[in-house]
Amino acid sequence: MAQGRKTETGLEPVGRRKHSRPQFWQLARRCCQLAASVDVAFFFLFHLLGSPILAWINIASVSLYLAAFHLLSTRRNGLAIALIWTEVIIHAALGTLLIGWDSGFHYFLLMFIPALFAGMTTTRAWIAVAGLWAFYVSLYAMMWFVEPLQPISSNALLGVFLFNLTVVFCMFSYLSLFYVNTVSSAQRKLQFMATTDPLTRLFNRRHMIELAEKEIARCERHPLQLTFLLLDIDHFKQFNDRYGHDMGDRVLQRMSALLTSVLRTQDSLGRWGGEEFLTLLPDTDGEQALLIAERMRATVEQDQWECEGFALSVTLSIGVSEYRLGEDLSVAIARADRALYQGKEGGRNRVELELAEL
Repeated sequence: MAQGRKTETGLEPVGRRKHSRPQFWQLARRCCQLAASVDVAFFFLFHLLGSPILAWINIASVSLYLAAFHLLSTRRNGLAIALIWTEVIIHAALGTLLIGWDSGFHYFLLMFIPALFAGMTTTRAWIAVAGLWAFYVSLYAMMWFVEPLQPISSNALLGVFLFNLTVVFCMFSYLSLFYVNTVSSAQRKLQFMATTDPLTRLFNRRHMIELAEKEIARCERHPLQLTFLLLDIDHFKQFNDRYGHDMGDRVLQRMSALLTSVLRTQDSLGRWGGEEFLTLLPDTDGEQALLIAERMRATVEQDQWECEGFALSVTLSIGVSEYRLGEDLSVAIARADRALYQGKEGGRNRVELELAEL
């Protein structure tokens, strides 16, 4: 049975080995820079407030964040996270003990919560959150019985609280924006993968069916025209047999780019299967579709190109069918397929319009 491998956050499942969350570690580096900048500001603030111990604690914090940034840059993420944990926990505890709970240093502990779930497996994250909660509550309870060791004036304490609160709000906002952008980016990638053929970068068959059904529904609601083009590369098997399947893939990619360049903005082109392509032409009748199909055919025929030292010439056969109100999508495409077959039988490199009933 396959086992996971050890990572900085525990045992990583086999299925997740390729997902190292680079965006998360990039965010961690940025947070180190921001936190170090905040601690520099704290150094001068606490010197002004007459609290040299807290001032020099911030210098130590800057050093830890710089070390963590270097470790993250060299992909020693586990040690970097340990340093960041150490800095925040000790800094929050010392700040609270020295000038009191009302200083707001404890808020920085809460910032770990989203990072824990982003950087750990779910089980380990819940364990870490439970430990963080216990530490937070213990620190709060202790301050009921322990007076601040280096108290400052109430006005200064309010200033520190507002400063800490502002920093936490800004960093939480930054983290939230990062997670929203990450989720949105992941959704876009999943949508792209679900609708796109990986070889040609055209729409895949399933998405073309969805688009076609939407266009058909639109035609049923309004008196609009819709035409289908079914395209097939002539003698495609010969490219694979003579030059290899890699060359066949190159031909498909080349045809995809050529066909896309000919179509209008409102048209949709997808890989239907193998060397076949399907095109949807909204608001287009059969005569207009014949002109577009002929332009596509001629563009491909006139494209003389060289690939890996071989001069290649490709032609297309295209079947055209107009959608008829009330008919199923499969019937409309079957008629385009029938027209395509007629073009093949007629010598290939042709455009045929299917008008006869099945």
